[in-house]
Amino acid sequence: MEQLTEYFELLKEIPYANTMVYGNSVLLWLGALTLGILVYLVLRLVTSFAGRKLTKFSKSTQNTADDFVVRLFVDIKRGVLFVISVYVGSLPLTLSKGPQETLDALLILSLLVQAGFWGSRLVLVFLPSVVRVDPDDPQSASALGLLSFIGRVAVWGIITVLILDNLGVDITALVAGLGVGGIAVALAVQNVLGDLLGSLSIVLDKPFQVGDFIVVGEEVGTVARIGIKTTRIQSLSGEELVVANSDLLKSRIRNYKSLYRRRVVFKIGVTYETPQEKLEQIPGIIKEGVVAQEHAEFDRSHLREFGPSSLDFETVYFVLIPDYLKYMDIQQGINLHLIKRFREEGIEFAYPTQTLHFAGEGVAEASAKVQKRGIAGFSFS
Repeated sequence: MEQLTEYFELLKEIPYANTMVYGNSVLLWLGALTLGILVYLVLRLVTSFAGRKLTKFSKSTQNTADDFVVRLFVDIKRGVLFVISVYVGSLPLTLSKGPQETLDALLILSLLVQAGFWGSRLVLVFLPSVVRVDPDDPQSASALGLLSFIGRVAVWGIITVLILDNLGVDITALVAGLGVGGIAVALAVQNVLGDLLGSLSIVLDKPFQVGDFIVVGEEVGTVARIGIKTTRIQSLSGEELVVANSDLLKSRIRNYKSLYRRRVVFKIGVTYETPQEKLEQIPGIIKEGVVAQEHAEFDRSHLREFGPSSLDFETVYFVLIPDYLKYMDIQQGINLHLIKRFREEGIEFAYPTQTLHFAGEGVAEASAKVQKRGIAGFSFS
């Protein structure tokens, strides 16, 4: 304080110190300049020191809150500090209405711009913690970047409206016009926007990822790429299917990547002429075939129903690995086992048959009619 007092005493000895300039003495102008410089230096020193200390502290923690506080200090712009210093330095002065309103508006605008930078930083820091994405997945990284861009555009849109409002612009008509224009644009590009939002939903919600084997309606294949508008699927027959993201989200998707074990239900039919003791052996024979296969777990096997031309057995078992080819190998092994054992036991598989009755005709005449129609597999007695 003593040094400041001595400094102002020295200022009084300056020639023309009491000369009035724009309603304030030269001495007062010099004091305001000195005050502004001191405020700027103090603000720069405080922000720099606090930024270094908080940066060191944040490296020892795992949360994102302290990272955001660090960025608050790092993102403070020198231009904003300069405007604040000029405003504080002008407080001792007596200014006319015009310059004072200009300083007030400049201070508010600079603070709004600084708030915009802080809002953008808030989006960048906290969005990854709210939206969990895999940083090694390029599609997830792209979606996160797009969401960050949308968030920052929203922040700066609000800041722009506030700035225009403080500048005296009537924003009511502007907001109404933007609303109508936005609706018109949205209607014009609704399909593109639908696919874009579909892409974000797929990447963030992850109903499937690149490399997953999926079934969509009648289409089957492996996801090759998830784009902004379309998803590309490599089908089993070799061609590439290009499906709009919005269409995918409207469909029921079967994703076999998360399949840890596969439940398999299959049926076989035997002839009605099969003896009772053989029918009782069939569930055990089927169980033998399932248990003999690696990675297969037997559940049940029963005589389910009386079919039109067969006695139908239903069997349920589980494949303990998701590999589709392995499932087909297991089913093939079961089928071959059943063929072998049924031949050994004299059990016949059923096939579709029909019985025709010809009233008032002999066997020879009925057989001739059947042969004329080209119908095979009929017996006469």
